[in-house]
Amino acid sequence: MNSFLFNRHQRRGLLVHCAIVFLMLLPVASSAQKATPAVNEVIHHVVLQLPPGPDNPRNSEGSFVTLKDGRILFVYSHYTGNNSGDHAPAYLAGRYSSDGGKTWTAQDVKIIDREGGMNVMSVSLLRLRNGTIALFYLRKNSTVDCIPVVRFSNDEAKTWSAPVDCITDQQGYFVLNNDRVIQLSDGRLLLAVAKHSSPADTKWQEKGALFAYYSDDNGKTWTAGKQVPTPATIITQEPGLVALKDGRILMYIRASGGSQYASYSKDRGATWSDALPFTLKSPIAPATIERIPSTGDLLAVWNNNDGSIATIKGKRTPLTVAISKDDGISWIHIKNLEADPDGWYCYTAIHFYKNSVLLSYCAGSQQAKTYLSVTDISRIVLTDLYK
Repeated sequence: MNSFLFNRHQRRGLLVHCAIVFLMLLPVASSAQKATPAVNEVIHHVVLQLPPGPDNPRNSEGSFVTLKDGRILFVYSHYTGNNSGDHAPAYLAGRYSSDGGKTWTAQDVKIIDREGGMNVMSVSLLRLRNGTIALFYLRKNSTVDCIPVVRFSNDEAKTWSAPVDCITDQQGYFVLNNDRVIQLSDGRLLLAVAKHSSPADTKWQEKGALFAYYSDDNGKTWTAGKQVPTPATIITQEPGLVALKDGRILMYIRASGGSQYASYSKDRGATWSDALPFTLKSPIAPATIERIPSTGDLLAVWNNNDGSIATIKGKRTPLTVAISKDDGISWIHIKNLEADPDGWYCYTAIHFYKNSVLLSYCAGSQQAKTYLSVTDISRIVLTDLYK
């Protein structure tokens, strides 16, 4: 999903003393804020790092689920061969934690073999209201044939059903980011995708056409909502969803306009408002937003980088967390999770477990050109988000 961006990276200069002091002062857009907020480092601890190795050039884009025996399963894309690009061979691998995410098993368990012509990637794990575990991922056959599919497990991820295609009404290359599928309180499942090409296209379209697909039968069949209206001059990609307290659905969108963009649905994903700039300043990079179960507040994780610092303009650093008590109108408790100016942080998964939250994210280096090849899992005590 990012390989086309790597061909457009700006020339890499020396990353000198710039940045950590200034990174701590990066602003977040908010109609409720008049001054630049101070940004403090959050207390966190990297509990697992998955670097590349022999015949394993990349580990990325994962998701979590808590099993009934108390263990946590983390599933991610394990690439093989020598190529770390988005179209390189990959299968889905898993690691387990038996202590709330503090420690993890040392060896991979293969969850889903490479079944696409290119790979399988971008995992979303979701415990459904009926108790079943749903495993969503992209099955990628070619640059004009990539769709999300879902499998189900009724034995706590020991075995999985045959895959169900989530998109059957059109063909093309659809991007569903990791950790993106939600279930509403009435049981409706929702996922958001960006369509970048169809079989008739001769090249990849950087601007994605955005759709939400929904299911009212626990993922057996899926229906497309109307296409999201987006500005003609703005690149739109990699949408995500979160349900708001007033019943609307927020679609937050990776975009080229200097911030995330946002569209809203009042009818459970069937139709969408015009996409407009959202209250999170960022480069063209994905964000992740989820609701904290214990407080009801929103937690956002994104690259809080408005381009005002030349040495990191357009880069995916820092990685920032923030809280919203008003469903995204304003953001408080803004803290940098990672602030290395050489870092490349993105594709976050959020998982709440008792009094803590687990965050997995790509944590590569610009100078080493590892970018999406390294995945870290950090564990944060929830009260530290509010300090």
